[in-house]
This record gives sequence, C-alpha cells and structure tokens, in this order.
Amino acid sequence: MTEQVAHWFGLGAAEWQAVALSLKVAFWAALLSLPLGVFVAYALARWRFAGREILNGFVHLPLILPPVVTGYLLLMTFGARAPFGAALQEIGIVLAFRWSGAALAAAIMGFPLMVRAIRLSIEAVDPKLEEAATSLGASPIRVFWTVTLPLALPGVLAGVVLAFAKALGEFGATITFVSNIPGQTRTLPSAIYAFLQVPGGESAALRLVMISIVLAMGALILSEFLARRMAKRGRGA
Repeated sequence: MTEQVAHWFGLGAAEWQAVALSLKVAFWAALLSLPLGVFVAYALARWRFAGREILNGFVHLPLILPPVVTGYLLLMTFGARAPFGAALQEIGIVLAFRWSGAALAAAIMGFPLMVRAIRLSIEAVDPKLEEAATSLGASPIRVFWTVTLPLALPGVLAGVVLAFAKALGEFGATITFVSNIPGQTRTLPSAIYAFLQVPGGESAALRLVMISIVLAMGALILSEFLARRMAKRGRGA
C-alpha cells in the first residue's frame, strides 16, 4: 500500500521513508504534548501564582533560542552519557539518535504554539459560565471538563494542528539531538538537506519541498478554520 502511495507522488523509497517518518514523528509529538499543553495553558489563563511569568517565559523559550541550542540541551540531558539519559537507558528507554528522540525535540519546539492557541481559546471562554456551573455545585474539575474544555475545543484543535505542522518542519533541534540517520531519524527537512548535498539530488529535494509546502499549507488552513470557529463561538454566533 505504501509503495502504491509513493508511486502516485513519484517518490523513491528513501523519499517516501522520510515523509512517513515525518508524519509519524509529528503525530506523536503533537499527541503526547497535548495533555501538558492543556494543563499549562489553563494554568496561564486562569490561575494567578508566583512565578507565572517565569513559567510563561520557559514555555516560549524554544521560540527564541536557536533550535540547535535546544537540540544540544536535549543531548546533554537525554544522551547516553548524560546521567538522566543513562538512567532511562537502564529501563530500556533510549531517545538520542532514535525517532522517539526526534518526536521529543519536535514536541518541545511546537509546544509554545500549542500552548498559546489553547490559552487564547480558554481566555475567550466567559468566566461567568464557569461561575454559574460552580454555583450549581459542580467541582472545579467537572467545570473544566463540562464547560471550559468543550467551549475551548476549537482552540485546542488549532493548537494541535499548529504543533503538528511545526513538528513536520523541525530541523535544527532534531538533527542536533538525533542526527540524520536514513530510515531512523531522517525526517522531511533533514532529507531535503541530505539530498541537496549530493549530485543529482535536486529533483528529489524539490519533490520533498513541494510535499512540505502542501502539508504546511493544509495545516495552516485547518488551523485558521478552527480559529474562526472559536471566534464565532466566542461571539455567540
């Protein structure tokens, strides 16, 4: 089946491998960061606590730091020779130079976009609705699950889509942390880079560039659609 799909797009085996791995990495990066993203976004939107601005700064730090710095910090934390990475390796969890490490790097780079979209959607929810549910005896957790989250759902979905799109295009942190190993860690951006380094690889790189543009535009259009849905819901339309 995958060979047929690759043939339809004119992709070679190595190109299709990069596309499939990128989709896999982006999917898990967005999915696994979602619970923490919702929690952090809710905390920033609704809670007032000491260190709130510091937390907000840490959340957005990957957007400001050079991606290679983030990758280096991941390598120093989760590498085989790092204390924490060695401890994880003892229980069979290896992240450095594995696709799972690429997913972790992509999740960290896309996390600020996810949190921002979800935070804005939660802030758009009228607090009076939450107060009304509380006055009727609902616990804070129940208010969140039955009032806040359903109303903020378009923003949550938009955040997931943005994080997914960012993960598809992540290069600096990923290549620093997991390198560029064909079939294991070579995602779309690193495959494009690799093809441009060899004679005659321009056509393969161009095909992957076109696929990257299509995927990114599709994600942005979907995110914009969800944002508009959120705005209409906020206006009561």
